[in-house]
Amino acid sequence: MKRIEGRTDHVVVVGAGLAGLSAALHLLGSGRRVTIVERETFPGGRAGRLDVTDDHGEYLLDTGPTVLTMPELLDSALAAVGETTADRLDLVRLDPAYRAEFADGSAIAVHTDAAAMEHEIRETCGPDSAAGYRQLRRWLTDLYRAEMTSFIGANMDSPFSLLGPELARLAALGGFGRLGRRIERFLPDERLQRIFSFQALYAGVAPRHALGAYGVIAYMDTVAGVWFPRGGMRSVGTALAAAAVDAGAEIHYGRTVTGLLRSGDRVAAVRHTGPDGDDGTETACDAVVLTPELPAVYELLGGAPRRPAGLRWSPSAVVVHAGMPASTPGTAREHHTISFGAAWDGTFREIIDDGRLMSDPSLLVTRPGSTDPGLQPAGRELLSVLAPCPNTVVAPGVDWGRVGPAYAAELFGVLAERGLVDSAAEPSWTRLWTPQDWADAGMAAGTPFSASHTLAQTGPFRPRNLVRGVANAILAGCGTTPGVGIPPVLISGRLAAERITGPRPAERSDRATRPRVVH
Repeated sequence: MKRIEGRTDHVVVVGAGLAGLSAALHLLGSGRRVTIVERETFPGGRAGRLDVTDDHGEYLLDTGPTVLTMPELLDSALAAVGETTADRLDLVRLDPAYRAEFADGSAIAVHTDAAAMEHEIRETCGPDSAAGYRQLRRWLTDLYRAEMTSFIGANMDSPFSLLGPELARLAALGGFGRLGRRIERFLPDERLQRIFSFQALYAGVAPRHALGAYGVIAYMDTVAGVWFPRGGMRSVGTALAAAAVDAGAEIHYGRTVTGLLRSGDRVAAVRHTGPDGDDGTETACDAVVLTPELPAVYELLGGAPRRPAGLRWSPSAVVVHAGMPASTPGTAREHHTISFGAAWDGTFREIIDDGRLMSDPSLLVTRPGSTDPGLQPAGRELLSVLAPCPNTVVAPGVDWGRVGPAYAAELFGVLAERGLVDSAAEPSWTRLWTPQDWADAGMAAGTPFSASHTLAQTGPFRPRNLVRGVANAILAGCGTTPGVGIPPVLISGRLAAERITGPRPAERSDRATRPRVVH
């Protein structure tokens, strides 16, 4: 593994998102001095936050990811500075992880406990599907074991890094085939096929076209489990930042990085300005970790690396948050509900290829107050709805200022029609995010899901965390290796740190430690 040469005593991390905080903790654990520069006034990056107050009280919104998996990666980052997840977070394991509802009126609770899920499938889909689930679970587990250490969790210096027995094992498992077809072999019931393959959209690819290797995402939430931190997802960034500060890091909030000062082929200092437009501050450094969006990073570096083809970006999402009357007593309201429309393959064509909104939407509905009532006023319900949609490259002509509110109203009509909200219930407020809002926040192609995980943008073919021509700059975050999602982003921070420090001995043998926080 290639490492930064020369002095690396003081590292500046640009961005206090989860990747930057993970990198900072691993660097601190290896004895480096760390300064973090963050443009927002709080940590977390894409795991953003917004507080809304109405006549009923205060709602604490998570404006970014709502699904937390693989919390042992948090434990790994915190362990670097001698702490555990239990020191900083109160994690609740969600059971079921999801409730999946279908156009035919049926529903399947997605349990991560093997016996509970097998029973659920046997009762709803029959014995053949239950037997297929047992085989699928083994395959997903084998896939995870084959990928995590050698591929997802490793720095690769070139495509030749793939060569070896691990590659042969992954190929034998079907990792380079198509995910959709592999899932169909295990599960005859189309509803189950959807439950165990929709996660490919997190990687920006339709399940039918995704590599089998991306079944590892289904492993993360259907086998390893889904968690929620009390206080909301915002608690994750807050916890990591507090641990970093306690370990000696300095964090400068409300500061935007505007330039990198060079000395030869090295970054010698990072220039940043405040919201008042000051002349800027220069913070000297021996190395820099860059976590913003790829276009912003490449602008700071003076240009993007050459690629045979331009980057392909993931689909985007329309997200609506609302303050609603509390659900009717006795109504089943899980933390996460996936509401599938009747359409499936056509839905992916619409949002990925055709640049159109879903004509028969599949939606992720989140009610975080069902797990943590403190996020919402008494008698009220915080509701979040995520609808995948085209990004601004595939659909460049959409006037989201006009289309967004109309689509949000349409989505609430769909929720009422499907029984997910009371048709007579009116929100006291709504907050809407569209691809234009993501673009205005600096996200390439108006998507919070960054570069998609096509074959040409996976593993060593993804934008590297090393920077050609700059000897002491490293990338971290969802645009670089290993990719999109909270687990890959936390790993990317560790990988960036290891480019500076080399792997820590504890990390070599303890990368899969299970968290000690179970409720």
